[in-house]
Amino acid sequence: MKRRYPDPSTWLSDEARDELSDWRRWAARTVVIAFAALAGLGVIALTWLSERALETFQSLHQAWFWAPLIWTPALTALIVWLTRRCAAGAAGSGIPQVLAAQDPAVSPEDRGLFVSLRLSVAKVILTAAGILAGLSIGREGPSVQVAAGIMHHARRWLPRRSAVNERGLLVAGGAAGIAAAFNTPLGGVMFAIEELSRRPEDRASGLLIGAIVLAGLLAVSIHGNGAYFGRINAADLTVSMWAPGLLIAVACGLLGGLFARVLVQSLRGGDDRFSRWRARYPVRFAAGCGLVVAVIGLVTQGATFGSGYGPTRALLEGQDTTHGLQVILRLIVTWLSAWSGAPGGIFAPALTIGAGIGHDVAAWTQHPQPALIALGMAGFLAAATQSPITAFIIVMEMVEGHAMVLSLMGCAMLSSAIAKLISPPLYDALATLQLQRLPPAHPTPPADSPR
Repeated sequence: MKRRYPDPSTWLSDEARDELSDWRRWAARTVVIAFAALAGLGVIALTWLSERALETFQSLHQAWFWAPLIWTPALTALIVWLTRRCAAGAAGSGIPQVLAAQDPAVSPEDRGLFVSLRLSVAKVILTAAGILAGLSIGREGPSVQVAAGIMHHARRWLPRRSAVNERGLLVAGGAAGIAAAFNTPLGGVMFAIEELSRRPEDRASGLLIGAIVLAGLLAVSIHGNGAYFGRINAADLTVSMWAPGLLIAVACGLLGGLFARVLVQSLRGGDDRFSRWRARYPVRFAAGCGLVVAVIGLVTQGATFGSGYGPTRALLEGQDTTHGLQVILRLIVTWLSAWSGAPGGIFAPALTIGAGIGHDVAAWTQHPQPALIALGMAGFLAAATQSPITAFIIVMEMVEGHAMVLSLMGCAMLSSAIAKLISPPLYDALATLQLQRLPPAHPTPPADSPR
């Protein structure tokens, strides 16, 4: 008797057969994953160049302590001149550009003003140059624009009628940039949900999660799986620490909100003398900002140069290398670095400022420092960006502070709420300024006019 086998087509559900037979879907996934890997490599290249640039600047400063007085303003002026001449869309953080590119008013032809492969390459070079100049900038915001620009380029390789849209590519790329820069994949997911995406379908995309994970894996494989700032030895949070924790949250909220408001107003411009000087002589103005940054850096013996990774890690490890004016001076140099028009982000400097606030409160109240420093980092980052969920998750992953999740969450939420009373959301306001770069729309001719 001949043995009868079941029809193989009955082994799979209709959904599975549709999934396996749709070649366009698999082609789109392959393209997205490939470009996610390229985005991760782009961020890794930015990280490597930034670290070499910082080492070179520190060597220069150690060899000739007075060199930043000439080097910093001259290189800052050159960076701004190159940015305005060759890559105007690369100026500033990079996160506002990604938000602006998603605006419905931006046509597909105009998205290249904000994100593109060319801008990604320029952002890598110019951001590293800013760190080489000694400016108080970070590479995390630029990583968002770099990765988003690379991912956005994938649209050219997608099959027709693909379900993957340009908005989804931008969100996936931006989130992958944060994940690779900080080695915080969960922070990248939350950044996409809280800051980049405004549509539920983008937030739930499996490709978005896959891009973030792949970018994070590439960063881990090259830089190691350690936390960004290492593991902190945080003491148990008792009732006695509620008062200093509350003080940190309030101080971060007030200072972070003030910082965001001043930065938005400065970049928006006005009728004051400095705004007119910046508008008329942007390169000279950038040199002036660089000179002030250099003077403050020399006064603080180099503590305010760069993004502040070294001083922040030293504070978390219990090494007090700061003085009473560290927070205010770091605020000033970060503001001036951004106001100069040079490409660079504020994530890392914001973490440094928050660490300084936490350290000062810990010193005043005689409480264990690492936990309060971590609270300050989450609080000020949340206040400056008004993205509290992203802030506390990034800090939690960066310091392996999972035992502090509730206290980090509470501090970030309170600081962000206070900052909202002082300033509009930073990145939304800066994205609105970016949209002013759009070319004027052509008026629609009347129906009876000749065409």
